[in-house]
Amino acid sequence: MKLYLIRHSLTEGNLHRRYIGITDEPLCAQGIELAKQKRFPKAGKLYVSPMKRCVQTAEILYPGQPFECVAEFAECNFGLFENKNADELRNCAEYQQWIDNNGKSRFPNGESKEHFLRRCIAGLDKVAADCKWNHYDSAALVVHGGTVMNLMESYGSPRKAFYEWHIENASCYEVEMDMELWKTRKRALKYIKSI
Repeated sequence: MKLYLIRHSLTEGNLHRRYIGITDEPLCAQGIELAKQKRFPKAGKLYVSPMKRCVQTAEILYPGQPFECVAEFAECNFGLFENKNADELRNCAEYQQWIDNNGKSRFPNGESKEHFLRRCIAGLDKVAADCKWNHYDSAALVVHGGTVMNLMESYGSPRKAFYEWHIENASCYEVEMDMELWKTRKRALKYIKSI
């Protein structure tokens, strides 16, 4: 099955390089214009994170197409770092500890990478089951950069580290999902190309 993993378009927080997770920002004017310029393949079914930035992006990219919100695809809760950028966190001891740990520890007062990954997997399980039941051969997921990177680091082929799967706003990875491999939690998401 073809999956189109799409990162939402720009928000004000993205422009200022802030950690935007649970902050429910809408797209900024630049983000709306960017999304209007994009053309992605048609998909049998459209799945969207419930955050405003994803819903707005989906409505621009796939006008008039019904979509299903998947709560598990919401971005990570960045806790103490939420809605701040690296400059604002420069003197924060917790931020320095997180950096020193290569970003692998739990966000202070936020979510752990493991919990976030479990949520993303549960969301993709829902998508896979729905697509199989309804015989969809393709699906578009309008989600967050962290969601895409988490899934591709853990289940993507070729094997790459989390930040090597960084995806720009309003960009897409075309992926082939092997449904049998997904059942076994192996590398079931074969990267095809960037759109």
